Amino acid sequence: MTSTAADFAAIHTVLELYLDGLYHSDTARLAQVFHPQALYATAVGEQPIFWRMHEYFPVVDARPAPAASGQPRTDRVLSIELVGPVTALARLQCSIAPKHFIDLLTLLWLDGRWQIVSKVFHYDIRD
Repeated sequence: MTSTAADFAAIHTVLELYLDGLYHSDTARLAQVFHPQALYATAVGEQPIFWRMHEYFPVVDARPAPAASGQPRTDRVLSIELVGPVTALARLQCSIAPKHFIDLLTLLWLDGRWQIVSKVFHYDIRD
């Protein structure tokens, strides 16, 4: 597979679905973009977190959706880098008040589509 503008467009579509899933707390959307064995990790907080999707999705399901409370969307794709024909990195920002996130996503071309295989993130608490 050769990296093309079509790859950037396909990755951007995955990232938009990811951001929609977060904004609506919709794990059905998130399941479409995350590989089932993807890693969710952060070192922010008292203890580092290293979860797989079966641990992460219940947290999303249990939290109120930012969309339900009318929180403004601050999400955007900051960068997409094709590292090779089957590997990409993306940097995004989003908010789930009062947390403001920078997400670093690794994507792989697997089973004929781009899938997120890791989400490593940082967040700040703001008013």
